Amino acid sequence: MKHFALIGAAGYIAPRHLQAIRDSGNNLVAALDPFDSVGILDSYFPEADFFTEFERFDRHIDKLRRKGRKVDYVSICSPNYLHDSHIRFALRHHADAICEKPLVLNPWNLDALNEIEKETGHRVYTILQLRLHPSIQKLKEEVSRSPRDKFYEVHLEYITSRGNWYHHSWKGNEPKSGGIATNIGIHFFDMLLWVFGKSTREPEAVIGNDHAEGVLHLERARVKWRLSINAAHLPPAAIAAKKRTFRSLRIENKEIEFSDGFADLHSVCYRQILEGKGFGIEDARPSVEAVYSLRRKPIAR
Repeated sequence: MKHFALIGAAGYIAPRHLQAIRDSGNNLVAALDPFDSVGILDSYFPEADFFTEFERFDRHIDKLRRKGRKVDYVSICSPNYLHDSHIRFALRHHADAICEKPLVLNPWNLDALNEIEKETGHRVYTILQLRLHPSIQKLKEEVSRSPRDKFYEVHLEYITSRGNWYHHSWKGNEPKSGGIATNIGIHFFDMLLWVFGKSTREPEAVIGNDHAEGVLHLERARVKWRLSINAAHLPPAAIAAKKRTFRSLRIENKEIEFSDGFADLHSVCYRQILEGKGFGIEDARPSVEAVYSLRRKPIAR
């Protein structure tokens, strides 16, 4: 059994990590969040120690190590701009890091993390769960088997409605979240780059406060994409069905169904990490570089 610590226990994505730790037969020994609304821990690891102050959490993790109960992995679900710092924390405490997307906000941070991996001998893993979705793996195989000169026209649309709170949280603060394209789009960009190959030129984009759209030019595809957190952008059918989320991926006008099957993908990621097969720094690099390029586009108000 491996010992885990969790940074960011009160957020939206933390339950996926808690479930993955439990499903893989391991134990959470400590959790950190500045907010104390973390009753979710009772459903998974009620005996875990909990801290609202980083300094006390830091001291506790060090104390465990000195008592021979070293933390093996630190799972990181903190705001995007803190990922880099919290990954460094994990490696300094002789643990591997498992970090949510985006791994970091800036490409040069990846270079620094590569150096720290070498210095400490510990690994940095990230969650790229769409690569493990059966529909996306099937698409990857189909593209790989197709003639090398076959070029695809791809359309991606993802609308996930958010209320006014979003703009007042760190998620609505571009220096902290990376903006719409980074915060809600990076896992889609990673998937597209994994399936259709690297970027061949600078992406085109129009970025707004609650939406973004543009074109990715990849080795095997031209991808028109649109992202939004504005419920008014939902298609009529979704509104009529009272759905708050709409997800569509069309390849050559054929819809690829991948709306279902998300719930357990974090657990699959964890199993691979525990087997030493997880996604690392260089796996994350193409999408980090892509969204960094998008952030340099002017904001359309």
